[in-house]
Order: sequence, then C-alpha cells, then structure tokens
Amino acid sequence: MQPNSQPCTGHPQESHQPLTGHPQESHGVCESTALGPGQRGRAGSGHVCGGAPSSAGPIKAARPAGQERGPGCSAAVLPRPGSGRTPRPMEIPLKSLPGGRAAVSGNMMTQSDLDLKEMALKEDLKFYFMNPCEKYRARGQIPWKLALQVLKILMVTTQLVFFGLSNQLVVSFKEENTVAFKHLFLKGYSGTDEDDYSCSIYTQQDAYDSIFYVINQYRNLKNISLGTLGYEHEESGLKICKQQYKKGTMLPSNDTLNIDVSTETECILLKPKELTGKKAELKLNSSFFNLEFYRLIQVEISFKLKGIALQTIHARELPDCYAFQNTITFNNRAHSGKIKVYFGSDTEIQECKDWHIFNSVLQKNTQYILVFDGFVILSCLASLILCTRSIVLAWRLQKRFVHFFLEKHKRRVCYADRLEFLNGWYVLVIISDVMTIIGSILKMEIKAKNLTSYDVCSILLGTSTLFVWVGVIRYLGYFQTYNVLILTMQASLPKVLRFCCCAGMIYLGYTFCGWIVLGPYHEKFEDLNTVAECLFSLVNGDDMFATFAQIQEKSSLVWMFSRLYLYSFISLFIYMILSLFIALITDSYDTIKKYQQSGFPATDLHEFLKDHSSAGYRKDRTSLPLICCCRRQQSDDNLILIN
Repeated sequence: MQPNSQPCTGHPQESHQPLTGHPQESHGVCESTALGPGQRGRAGSGHVCGGAPSSAGPIKAARPAGQERGPGCSAAVLPRPGSGRTPRPMEIPLKSLPGGRAAVSGNMMTQSDLDLKEMALKEDLKFYFMNPCEKYRARGQIPWKLALQVLKILMVTTQLVFFGLSNQLVVSFKEENTVAFKHLFLKGYSGTDEDDYSCSIYTQQDAYDSIFYVINQYRNLKNISLGTLGYEHEESGLKICKQQYKKGTMLPSNDTLNIDVSTETECILLKPKELTGKKAELKLNSSFFNLEFYRLIQVEISFKLKGIALQTIHARELPDCYAFQNTITFNNRAHSGKIKVYFGSDTEIQECKDWHIFNSVLQKNTQYILVFDGFVILSCLASLILCTRSIVLAWRLQKRFVHFFLEKHKRRVCYADRLEFLNGWYVLVIISDVMTIIGSILKMEIKAKNLTSYDVCSILLGTSTLFVWVGVIRYLGYFQTYNVLILTMQASLPKVLRFCCCAGMIYLGYTFCGWIVLGPYHEKFEDLNTVAECLFSLVNGDDMFATFAQIQEKSSLVWMFSRLYLYSFISLFIYMILSLFIALITDSYDTIKKYQQSGFPATDLHEFLKDHSSAGYRKDRTSLPLICCCRRQQSDDNLILIN
C-alpha cells in the first residue's frame, strides 16, 4: 500500500473493501498507513487496517450485548460529502487495547457478576423485610413461626392459669395458718397488726404472762388447734433465748448510768415430752425467767411445726406437706416502756415421704398435666430454634450487605442500618422461650412433689407469659394503624431516658431532704423507701390531703418548712416535669404521624432497595390470607432466604 492514504471510492469494481465487519458496504474512506505497534488503532486516523482479519473481532460502541461481532479490523466509516448518510459506529480491535481481549472480557464479566450479586442481594433484602403474608405470596413460604407463636400463646397461658390456681391454694394455706398461729400464741391479739408489728405490751406482768402463754399453748397444741398440725419431731421443741446487756447499774432519778454495752445471750430448750412431766416445772421456775428489764434487749421464742394441706385434693392435686418455722420476738431495744411483739412465720413446702390416697383420680390428673407441660416445652424449644436460626441468617445477610456496600460504594454502612437486621422481637421471644422451658421443668418437678420452689417458678412463668403477650405486638405492627404505638415508643425512648435522668436528680434531692427533716414528725417520711413511695404517690395525685394533715405541729419551723416542701414538690413535678414528660411523647407521636403521611427519612439501606421491584416474585398464586398450605416451587430452593 502507498504511504499516503488512498480514498476508497466504494465502487463495486474496487478490489479492496473496508473491514467493518459488513462486507456488503461499498462506500466510505479507508486510510491505510504504515504505523508502529504503539500507534495503531488511534482514533481519528480514518481507517486503519490491521492486516488479516482478527479472530477476536472488533468492539462496536453501540452494538448490543451478546451480538456476534464481525471479523476483520476496525474502521471509522465516514460518509461521503453530500451523501446524507449517518456515520456508522466506530469499532476498535481488541488486540489494539491494553491487555487485549482478556482485559475487556474480564472487566465485562466482573461488572456482570457484580450486577447479578446486587440483584440477588436486593431480592434477599426485600424478602427479609416482608411480613409473613407477603413472604407467602412472594415465594409460598408458610409462616411457621407465626403459627407456632399463636399456638405457644394459647399453651403458655393455659399452663400459667393451671399453675396460678395451684399456687393460689398454697398462698391461701400459708396466710390462713399465719393468722391462726397469731391467735394461738399471742395473748391479747386483736386480729389487726399495729404498723409492722402484731401487738405491744406495757407492763412487766404482761411480759411474763405473754411468754408463759406461748409455752402453755405450745404444750397443749394438739388439744386446742383446729388444723392438721404437729411437732417436728420429739427432739425438737420450744427454744427461748434472751439477749441483754451485761451487769450494770442505772439510776434515772440521779441521771446515773453504769452499764457494759456488750451483750450476752442465754437460751433454753423445752421439748414436748419435758413440758408434760415434772421437769417442766423446774425449768419454768428457774432463774432464766427472772428478767431484768433495764438491761433486757429482746426475748425470742422459736419453734417449728408441721402440717398437711388437704384442700388440694378437692382441686384434683396431690397434697403438700408444710414446715412452719415460727418466731415470736419481744423487742425492748428502745427501752421506752413499750415492748413490741413481732410474729414471723417462714413456710417451707416439703415432699411428703409416705402418702397413699384411695378412690381418687389424682394420679391420672397429674400425669395429664405433666404431658401437657411436656408439649409446652417442645413448642418453646421449636420456637427457640426457629428464632435463633432467623437471627443467625439475618446476621449473615447483614455481612453480605455490608461487604457489598463497601465493595461498590467504597464506604461503610451506618450503625442504624446495621441495627435494622437485629430483630428485637426475636430476642424477646428467645428470652421468653428459655424462661418458659426452665419454668415448665420446675413446674413438672413441683407437680411430682420433687421440688417446692414455687416462688422461682412463678417468676419464670409469669415473666415469660408477659413477654409472649408483648411479642404479639410484633404482628400487629405490620398494620400501620397499630404500628403507631411501637414507633412512638421507639422514637421517644432515648429522649425520655435522658429526661428521667435529669428529673431523677431533683427527685432524689427531695427524697433525702424530706427524710431528714420530716422523718421525726411524719410516719410517711420515717425511712428513705417510704419517702420515695410517698413522693411518687403525690406525683400521681394520690393521698395529698392525708400527707398534709398528718404532719405533727410540734415545731412551727418544721411545720412551715413542710408546707413549702410539699407545695414546691407538687407544683414542680405535676405542673412542669410531668407536663414536659407528656410533651416529649406527644412530640414523638406527631413526628411519627408526619412520617407516615410524607414518608420516613431514607437511609442507605432504603435507597439501596428503593428502585428494586419485586417482579421476580410469584404473584400468580391465589391464596387465602390466613391459610398457608402450598409448597414452594423448586426454582426458589437455590435462593438464600431469611425467615
């Protein structure tokens, strides 16, 4: 070829044609120049012939993906002047690009893989944030967790009702026996306790009479008691201990005091057999019962009784055996001329060692309840496994999203978007399932009379049932009308906590001030716990007049201070702090309502899913909203799904 470019006229008689991949075209300008390897393929040089047709083929800038490329070198086909033809797309040979065909093909494959990965991730994210009904309509996935939660609510609530009825019998038996013991062993007991103590005595003779009254009642217990009570065993008995200061002298008339403040304790044990014999009189007349009240601190009488609760038989339950550890304390620590008498009873439920019940269906009823508790454990275990699996899969999906977002956009996902993958309801369900399983095991042992931990079992079953019912809000939250409560609590919680921290400082200040100033003059301010409860009642508008009226007017200064104290507290907390507290929640509610009308603020996760359509999901399946019994198609089995 000549060094200078020769125009290709495009006539049919020309022996050479432009290598554009379209041999039938006969018009255009073909420019052939002897160039070096580094200069070949420069744009704007007209037509560059690379010799023999390349096997790789040219790239057309406007050629659709997947269309077969023509052989030969690329050409910039220009129209003839005045021909009115539009220019054809420029084609560049793959060999003339850096790296050749492999680099371009690798870049195209990488971009294609990235697009496929993005599409699959968007579909999985879209599916993850669907509610159970949408998941079923999209992929035919049956909402097993929803059905299991509904079943579990019914079973756990039924279990709690049965246990509550049984526990109610236990509580009533304890309370009735405690009242009976007070009437049996406290002389002059009127049936009404005085504040935190049962009764009080004011003379020495009343003190002696009360002590010997307990001894006589204990000795004649089997003859006077109406209940099924008995002594623990023959070696146990009535233990009497007195605590007093060591020897000293005290002359109040001369304001003289000479006493050793170190204490000494003496005890005596009266067994049931000894109380019926001659030895009982010797012990009762001993010097132990000569009390020196000026140095006496307290006298404590303790004894243990046993009883059997037969009322459970009427409820088709096995009876329980009880051990009552009773303590009567004559408190003279104040030496004020008034001895306060306290009665305490610690009840312990024990396993009956040998029992036989005839003509009853108690054993069969117990077996049925144990089987039901076993089903409750299995349902909670299945729920625990499903929710734990969902959390693990959500964590894996979060890692995929974070990794892809970092790979494509070169920045990390914000913390709020990461928390979107942590489903707090699943965590609540897992905690509830664990507590229900442990509580059900304890309940089965209690029912079989192997354990007596009623309090621990009550706490576990009660708290788990609370969490189960609270978890129902999750499914109501799928409806916009019911979701307002959840969103408002979620939005207002941080502001409310910060507000409560500030208000709590003021509350504690009033608590300490009221305790130290009004404590000697008002019974509701005697200790810190009572002061806190009294102030909380005032905030809620409870018992206001009684709090004002019960302050003793012994000191005019304290009386004036009490008025200033109470008026300032009520005005500050009711009219200002409580109103601001309500305003915070109202503000969050208004914000949520505006978001529901105009849309919530978009995050990176929302923007990522905004343009994704759910056309890939099946919409042709007709299904009932409450019945999900269809199987998934096999085409969905290869997808990574999050339940």
